[in-house]
Amino acid sequence: MPERDVDLLAAALRQDSADLTLYAAVLSANLADALPPGAVRVRRRRSVADRVAGREGAVAELDVTLGEQRLSLRLDGGRVAGEVCHEVRGIVLSRRHVGLDEWIDALAGALADAAASNARAREAVQRFLT
Repeated sequence: MPERDVDLLAAALRQDSADLTLYAAVLSANLADALPPGAVRVRRRRSVADRVAGREGAVAELDVTLGEQRLSLRLDGGRVAGEVCHEVRGIVLSRRHVGLDEWIDALAGALADAAASNARAREAVQRFLT
């Protein structure tokens, strides 16, 4: 995938990141729908009000595994922590703590790499670009 397409994908992923709670909910839903089963893991934080109302709750953690790369995003209140790991057969070989912008760039790159060889990942990329 050309570098320009990765930049466009990163811009599309970044588009609504001002409201982190909404951003995490939309991103996790879109990725879970578009990527192969097991590639996206979402952990939610449910308040009593969420339970009573039957709501899923707010996204607390989002883990995306594409190939040998695992990208984790943790949300706690208004703070966000990103992590990019190189993982082989469940063993983490390297781990880097990153900010939201760098995490989005890494996700865009991983999606672009996966799209080159996987039809479902290609669909995910197209969904973000259109």
